[in-house]
Amino acid sequence: MSALKRSGNRALGLVEDVGLLVVGVMTVIAMGQEVWTVFLNRHVSLADLLLMFIYLEVLAMVGLYLKSGKLPVRMPLYIVIVALARYMALDMKNLETWRMLGLAGAILVVALAILVIRFGHARYPYDETDKGS
Repeated sequence: MSALKRSGNRALGLVEDVGLLVVGVMTVIAMGQEVWTVFLNRHVSLADLLLMFIYLEVLAMVGLYLKSGKLPVRMPLYIVIVALARYMALDMKNLETWRMLGLAGAILVVALAILVIRFGHARYPYDETDKGS
């Protein structure tokens, strides 16, 4: 049974790595398309810059996972904050007051979640026995 379990773990690891490489390649392609669009328009907007930051965060997350085999929960939360800020920056004129307050509240909740996670890691660090689970 342990040989079957090891084979299954290796197969899942391979699928994970291939999936991450696909995400990385697709992110690089999307970055290239965005740069090409900016080049053709000859205009860089705040939305373009924030989108590039999102792409860079995704690449950093993929790289970190490929290097260490671990994905900090905070990385996707950072991407969420930038994505919400980008959405607000793009549609600020068309957003109703309540929707804008809701988005700002969502950013605040995600930022507080990041602080709680960081506090938890600092106050209650993992033992060696916890790292395997």
